[in-house]
Amino acid sequence: MRLLKYLIFGILFGIIMTKSEAISWYRIQEMFRFRSIHMYGIIGTAVIIGVVGIALIKKFELKDFNNNTITFRKKERKYSRYLLGGTIFGLGWALCGTCPGPILVNIGYGYYSMIIVFVFALIGTFLFAVFKDNLPK
Repeated sequence: MRLLKYLIFGILFGIIMTKSEAISWYRIQEMFRFRSIHMYGIIGTAVIIGVVGIALIKKFELKDFNNNTITFRKKERKYSRYLLGGTIFGLGWALCGTCPGPILVNIGYGYYSMIIVFVFALIGTFLFAVFKDNLPK
């Protein structure tokens, strides 16, 4: 029963991703080929909501589901690692036609070839956990 809120949020997320066409391989290819502004609008909206959300969390000192205060740490900015990570992420996104969020939505929608993408996303996550301490900081 405690996990019900996560299940409901996941279902709503899937519906929103589907209705906005953010799970569409064609929409993603249009974005990477600069043929449509559709996905840039979705991503831009998400960024704006994220910025406003973080500002509200900081202003009102909101708490998480376990009643702990949400805090943010300042990190040293090393732009080279963001550039490298973003490039790798973008290449993977362009090659498989999906980012991590809608992989399961695509599988649920009946695109079973996305199971291959899901398996390799899990492998990549596992490999990151294994090599995390040896990566440049």
